[in-house]
This record gives sequence, C-alpha cells and structure tokens, in this order.
Amino acid sequence: MIISLNNSQKSLLLKTNYIGHLGYLCNNQLFIVPITYFYNEEHNNIICYSGNGHKTKALRKKNTVSLYVSVIDSVKRWESVLVQGSYEEHNGSDAKAILHQFSSGVKNIIWNQEHRNLDFINQFSSKIYDDDIPVVFTIKIDVITGKRREFQL
Repeated sequence: MIISLNNSQKSLLLKTNYIGHLGYLCNNQLFIVPITYFYNEEHNNIICYSGNGHKTKALRKKNTVSLYVSVIDSVKRWESVLVQGSYEEHNGSDAKAILHQFSSGVKNIIWNQEHRNLDFINQFSSKIYDDDIPVVFTIKIDVITGKRREFQL
C-alpha cells in the first residue's frame, strides 16, 4: 500500500538525511544531480553549496528547483519526499553564516546516525578547492510532498 506522509513524517525524513537529488532546468532540459543538503526547519528552507558550474549558472537563469530525498529498504518498503521551491543565492557574511549552519547540521546528522566525528566539510560533501569560492544557496520551500510504501501480506 502506498500512503501519503503527514507533515511531521516529511519533516523527519528531510531532517535525518543529508543526500538528495537536485532537479533543475537548463535550455528546456531536465537535469538531476546528487547533492549534499541540510534541512533548516526553522527557516523552512534547504541549504546547499556548490562550485560555480553548470547547475548554478542554470539556476541563476531559471530559479525553479526541486529536491528529492528517499530512503529505500526494498522495493516493498520505502519512503520519499519531493521538495519544490526556488533557488536563492547568498553572498558575503550571510553566505558564510549559512555555510556554517550547513556544515554543523550535516556533521550532527552523521554523528547521530553513523557515530563518526568529522572535522571538515569536504569529508562529507563535494570538495571545494582552496582557489574555488563556493556558491552558497538555499531552496525556499513552496511545497513538500511525500509517500511511503509498506507491503503488507
């Protein structure tokens, strides 16, 4: 049976994971890429960062974005959430504070789930080299939908 998740179940799925798939449009083509994220429940947004590449250039032109997060135990038992919203880029001290929140949040999730203590952001997310300035962005959430499948005999 496939059922819809309630708001607290959707929130829990987002809060306890940090890897999702980001969907965006570029030249009328859909792209979906894996990304590390942090769900900021207090501000109702998703925090991410990236290099200054294809996705950030595309999102600056068309800011409609989605994030898909799933936990799959088997074909008979899974749950997923789809976040739809808009891309908002941050700069300066605002970006630095948001990136710190991202790093602290993801490290806490990893500690709570995997009991690994990580020191640096590049231990759990894409490496940003010394000469690269990361693009810090949030997804302002418009809608969150979620489903779960539980196979019952």
